[in-house]
Formats: sequence, structure tokens, C-alpha cells
Amino acid sequence: MYKISLVFCCLFLYVSNVLASTFSKEGVAKTIYLQVPQQTNPRIAYGVNKLQAVLESIGYKVYTNANTSKPQIWIGTQQALNNSNTLSKKESFRLYKSAQTPLQVIGFDESGVLYGCLELAERIKQQKAVPQTLVYQDQPEMVLRGTCVGMQKPTLLPDREVYEYPYTEKDFPWFYDKKLWIRYLDMMVENRYNSLYIWNGHPFASLVRVKEYPYAVEVDDATFKKNEEMYRFLTEEADKRGIWVIQMFYNIIVSKPFAEHHQIKTQDRNRPIVPLIADYTRKSIAAFVEKYPNVGLLITLGEAMEGVGQDDVDWFTKTIIPGVQDGLKALGKTTEPPIVLRAHDTDAPRVMKEALPMYKNLYTMAKYNGEALTTYTPRGSWAELHRKLSQIGTVHIENVHLLSNLEPFRYSSPDFIQKCVQAMHNVYGANGLHLYPQASYWDWPYTADKTSERLLQIDRDAMWYKTWARYAWRANRPAIEEQQFWKSYLGKEYGLATNQAQGILDAYNETGEIAPKLLRRYGITDGNRQTLTLGMLMTQLINPYRYGLFTMLYESEAPEGEMIIEYAEKDWKGQKHIGETPVQVADEVVVHGRKAQEAIDKIAKNVTKNTAEFKRLQNDVHCYNAMAQFFSEKVYAALDLVRYKYSNQLSDLEKALPHLERSVEHYSKLVELTKDTYLYANSMQTKQRKIPMRGVDATFIHWKEMLPVFQKEVTRLHTVIDSLKQSSGKVIKEIQYLKPAQVQLVDASLTTYPLTSNQKVFSDTSIVIQGIAPELKNLSGIILSKKAQITKGTEITFKTDKPVKVLVGYFNEKIGIYDAKKSDFLPKPQLEIDASANNFGQAESKITNAMLLGDWPPVNIHTFSFEAGTHTLSLAKGVCLVLGFVDGSQEIKIFDAGFAGNQKNIDWTVE
Repeated sequence: MYKISLVFCCLFLYVSNVLASTFSKEGVAKTIYLQVPQQTNPRIAYGVNKLQAVLESIGYKVYTNANTSKPQIWIGTQQALNNSNTLSKKESFRLYKSAQTPLQVIGFDESGVLYGCLELAERIKQQKAVPQTLVYQDQPEMVLRGTCVGMQKPTLLPDREVYEYPYTEKDFPWFYDKKLWIRYLDMMVENRYNSLYIWNGHPFASLVRVKEYPYAVEVDDATFKKNEEMYRFLTEEADKRGIWVIQMFYNIIVSKPFAEHHQIKTQDRNRPIVPLIADYTRKSIAAFVEKYPNVGLLITLGEAMEGVGQDDVDWFTKTIIPGVQDGLKALGKTTEPPIVLRAHDTDAPRVMKEALPMYKNLYTMAKYNGEALTTYTPRGSWAELHRKLSQIGTVHIENVHLLSNLEPFRYSSPDFIQKCVQAMHNVYGANGLHLYPQASYWDWPYTADKTSERLLQIDRDAMWYKTWARYAWRANRPAIEEQQFWKSYLGKEYGLATNQAQGILDAYNETGEIAPKLLRRYGITDGNRQTLTLGMLMTQLINPYRYGLFTMLYESEAPEGEMIIEYAEKDWKGQKHIGETPVQVADEVVVHGRKAQEAIDKIAKNVTKNTAEFKRLQNDVHCYNAMAQFFSEKVYAALDLVRYKYSNQLSDLEKALPHLERSVEHYSKLVELTKDTYLYANSMQTKQRKIPMRGVDATFIHWKEMLPVFQKEVTRLHTVIDSLKQSSGKVIKEIQYLKPAQVQLVDASLTTYPLTSNQKVFSDTSIVIQGIAPELKNLSGIILSKKAQITKGTEITFKTDKPVKVLVGYFNEKIGIYDAKKSDFLPKPQLEIDASANNFGQAESKITNAMLLGDWPPVNIHTFSFEAGTHTLSLAKGVCLVLGFVDGSQEIKIFDAGFAGNQKNIDWTVE
């Protein structure tokens, strides 16, 4: 009997608690009435549903549009509510409640109502009550706030080139995962992102059929139907959340079936615009617009086209825009879908000037810090381009692109990111954000973490998305407010008190300075051909021009300062140093790393939530610390080596040795920290990867692969020092003569010339060779027409019975890759703008300063490798030299021949 009574009492108390959560003190049910527009927009409906769910979670019974004269919450646009026009900007909203009025959620437009509902829901969730008085108004600063997802992969598909990835379940199973998309879109709307970019080289052949080219579709019928369904699903779900879907594509790329049908290449940077491809592209765009009229387009004119020139303007104004207009005409519509013009390898201001008279709904986009994150003080010619685009009068969008220097460690420094967004406004004059994943873009949706079950980027890098979104909405937030906000966020994430969460915030902010400083002061490029976290070779530090130094990294994407070679020369000459120096950064990153590690280790024992993820974050902080010390020691070694270049004193090499040894010790620590925690450092694992080592077929993607390379440098320097001691410091250079290869030139009219001084090299100019590296003396160059090279480009077809390398000489004139004014000289291969620039192993200069011709710039020699067979060397428009053929099996030692007045080469000391 006693047990029954006890059970009854417990049951009574439980029911009482349930009823108490549903009834007020007066015994009346807690009800709330929402008044919303009768014709509810999907965005408003989504916001109302989110608000209703929160109200129900704290015990309210919610009625929408009930037959009552006193609704407690009014929801709608200011026009629908006949409210005074206090809101004037898209997506703005106002929350208002006084003692005499019901709570109002008022939006300038449907997106404003959506954001107002989300804001109110968050306040109710935190306070666990409906506010009784409230006056709050908010609006975004940036017009577009977007993220991107790449339909790309870490490696190339068989028999395909870069960017060529059809939409299939085999290659992109995640694309067909609706639950994953819902999670991602919910993350976006929670952070108030309003645009989603889908990146792909040629998406049309996976999404539309063109009746004139039925053979162009590159997926089977079942997949095509699934793609249609997924695209409709994605765009509809995105629209509910106020998100505009934008499809990106490159130019000029055609589908593989189309290329095979017409016996052409899918992409050829040197190919001029031809009617067939223009018609196919125009009709593909028209079919896409007709099928998906609410989807925007992001256009990359450069990359797979020749780049800056009239072709850019013609392709945009005579193919792309007419294609969009054709699609609208087929629909019987006049409302123009937005087109975003990406300022990559194109003269975007010129293209916009020509395009705006014929199409008004245009946007521009350019990379913020190239394909990396380096500074919040951008300057120089790159900043000027951004300002010029911002001043056109359309919205200019900042693309935080690829983040090659951040892969793969966690990065979410609120301090650094806030300053970057402020620079977007204040320096660039921009008003939009396009955000790449923090790491592993090519491996979406997964991270590089080595775990039993692959981690998702939206989980691991949630703070990355939250941080950029917060400052894209409003950049100038008080420092004290931001400290409190992030400590509160991190405290909840890891079960820490607010003061303890400061340790994680400090670690994020300290590590946030390391990778940006390292790349902008020591790097070769801002592009994805360099994987910063894998380190750098000593030769890359002491002879960066050998590796195709991308000077914009130093001139625009870094504070004013000096490279290692500049600092060492000034130091030797006793000259004053300017700006941020290599020594300064070497010291600062060590301090950042030590402070970050101390801060996060100090609070580690207090973490009570998400402990596995915290340990991974803590490990990343230790990785940053080891990486900072590795670079610091190696930079000090590099400075001593470069000093030897001037002093010729063995003591300078001896000073460098212990620094180099300690750098390897720190790198060994980095290997230990990553061997069981990471699958790779770089998510792009193709031949485009060049620094620190060429990454072919997913090689040199992990730190453990690089350690022997760095150990070999130490061994070599030891050997050199011992050898110089025995030879009294004298260096004897051994000349490596290149072996000519016999080939048959298909064009019998082509003639050759010996590579000797005073020899004429063009058929239509009198310029002659004045100086040449002796290594070339056995070779014969091909006489070409300078005028024809400028107007038509260069094509040489040849037959060979064995593998050969073709030597091409590029004139080393410093022309920025984004300069509108194009030089007559053929630009050297640059992976920053041309993903095919290493298809034949031609990206790296083999012999720098190899020749001098009159008052022309010195010549750098690159090689193109070909197997046995018949081939055509095809080069874009511009003057260059074709300096003959060498045996494909001969390894060409990389060196500087010195025909530019430069000092002696010292690469041999470490390789």
C-alpha cells in the first residue's frame, strides 16, 4: 500500500510540473497568438516556424492567425502591416514591444521578416520568456554574404583535366544527401548568409540538355533526373532561408562527349573563340536560365581562356550575356537574373564598361588576398583594382579564396577576421563577401582530420563560418563586446566558465597571426601551388625568383617590408631596413606560437564538453607552435646563407648550420603531431602543387614525406662546409652540357640557328644573342617571326621516337598578371591564373637569366616534356624563344646562369 501511494505521489508531482509548464499562475494555459500575412512567403513561413518551435519549447501553445482580436505577436513586412516606413534597406528588420502594443516583427522585405523572427527566437530561447518591452532594429552592412561549395575533387578524374567533374553519385555522393544540405542551409540562415555559390568547371552538361547538341550531356538519364530533382530541391530550400543560389563556371570549357564528338580538346587556353564553341556555350546558358531562372551565374572569364584581351569582352558580351537573354526570351520574362563577373585573369573594369549598357544586373568579384589569407592591410595595385571595381556603381564582392596557407589546421581568429572585413569596406570599398571553406575545399564535405569517421567541415569549422558572417553583417563592433561574445560562445562549446574560455579565444587570436605573417614575408605565391604548412625548401627562401616568385604577394598582400634576400643584401651593405622584416616576423611568430600553446594548455583540464574536438584543437595549436619555430630557425639559417653570397666567408655557412639543424628538430615535432591526426596537409593533390615539392599523384601531401627532404638539406650543408674546409673555400663549378635530341619538324620551312653569341634569333628583327649560358652551346634554336608570335601565337609540330623536352625561353619582364596593359612578351607559365600551366612540367624555370639579347629583358628557360610520338607545342600570343630539344631522360639541374648582373648562385650549398 505504501509503495502504491508513493508511486501515486510521484505521478501527481510529474503531472503537476507538466501542467505548470503549460498554465500560468492563474491556471490559464500559456497561449500566444501570431498574426502573419495570409499569403505567406516561404521565407516568412520559415521564420515563423522557427519562432513557433522556440515558443513551444518554453511551454507556449501557439496559434497562428487565430480568430482573436488581440494577437500578441504581429509578423510581416512594414508594407503588409501598414507600419511607418522606418526601414529603408533590404533585409532590415525591427522588433518593437511596449506596454500598450503587441510585439511586432517588422521587415523591410520578406528576408527582413525572416531575420527578425530568428532574432526574436534567439532572444526568447536565451531568456526563456517573451520580452515585455523591446525596441531593436538591425540591418546588414554587406549586401551579399555568401559561402561556396566546390563540385571538385582532390585529384583529377581519369582522362580529364582540372575542373572537369560531372555531377554524379559516384564522385559526389554528398550532393544527393538532402539531410546534409538541410543542415548546411540551416547553418547558413542561422548565420544570416544570403548566397550560396556552387563551383564547377562546366556544370551545364550535367544539368541541362541542348536540343542542337544532345550528345553534349555527360551523365546518364537516371543521373540527369536526379540532378534535376536535387537542383530544384536545393534552390527551393535555399529560397525558404533567404539564400540565393549561384552557379559558377569557367571559360572556355566544353563537355568531354562534346569534345570527343568534334575531335577537339575540352579546354585549351590558347584556343581562340570559334563559332562552334560559342554557339554551344550560348545555348547551354540559355537552356540553364530557362530551366532555373532564379539561379544566378558566376563567370570566370580567365583561367581556361587566354586572359586579358578583346576575347574576354567578346565572350562576355557576345556569348554569355546573349545566352542569358535568350533564356529569358524563351520564358517570356524580362527580369534579369544576377550575373557575377569574377576579376580573375581578365580586365574586369573594361569588361564591365562594355557589358553594363546591355545588361544591368551585374556584380563584380575579386580575391581578397589571392588564394590565401595574409593581411588586413592590403595595398598596391591589387587594392587599386578592388577600388576601381567598387566605384563602378554595382556591388563588389570580396572572395576569401581557397586559404592555401591555412590548410589543414583549424583557424578562426575573430580579431584577424574582423580586421579583414573592415579592410574590405575601408580599403577596397567592397560590399559583399564570398567565403571559401577554411580548409579542404577540394575534399568537401570532409576535413583532413584522421578520425575513425570523417569529420564534416560544417561541424569542425562552425566558428569559421560564424566569425565571417558576424562581421559581414556588421564589421565595427566594440572590442569588449566581442571578447564577451566569443568567450560566451566558446564556453558553451567546451563547457567552460567565461574566464576559462578566454584561453581558447587567446589561442585562436595568437595562431591567427602565424600563417598570414609567414606566407606574406617568406612565401613564393599567394596561390594554391604552395602548401605553407608543409614548410619550404631552403632554396625557396634564398632564391625565390627561381620558383616563379609571385611579387604581388609582397607588393599588395602584405605590409611594406622586405624579403629575405633584400634584408640580407641591405644588412651586408649597411643600409636602413624598411617596414616588416624577415627577422621581425621570425621572432613574432615564435611568440604567437608560445602564447597560444600556453593559453590553451592552461585550461585543458577544465573542458567538460566536446572533449575529443578540444583535443584536436589543442593539437592544432601545438602544430602552429612547432611550425612557427621551424620557420623561424630556417629563416635565420637562410639569412646566414645569403650573407655568404656576399662575404664568401665559411663562417657564415657555419653560423647557418645549427639554425638549420634546429629547424629540422622542430619539423620532426610537427611530424609527430600530425602523423596520427591528419590524412594530408593539402586537399588539392595534383600536379598543380609545386611548393615545397611537386605533388603528383597525391605525393608530398604529408609532413612525414617532407622530413627526409629537410634532413637532406642539413646533410648537404654539412658536406659543403667540410668540402670547403678541405679546399680552402674555393668552389669549382662543373658545367652540365645539355644533350640535343633528334626530332622531325613537320613544317619543313622552319629553320634553326646555333645558340652562340651574335646569332640572330627572329626572322623579322635584327636583335642578336649577346650572352648565353655555356650549358646550351650544343643546342639549336628555331627561327620564328616576332610579328606572327604577337598576332597568332606559336605552334610547332614535331615527331620524335623517344621522350624529349622542348626548351622555351621567356623574357623576364615584370608584368603583373592582372595588368590591363599587356606586354608583347609571352607571359611565363603561372599557376596563379592558369591551372594548365604545369601540364607539361613547364611551370618552373630551369635556367634563370640564361641569355641576353640587346636591351631586352634576360631570358628564363622552361621545359615542356613530351613522350614519343607526334606532338604540337602550342603557345599563346607573345614573343618567346624556342631553344631546341633535349633528351627527355636528361635531368636539367636548376640554376641561375647569371646573365642579369646578379651575384653568384648559392643554391648548391643545400641541394
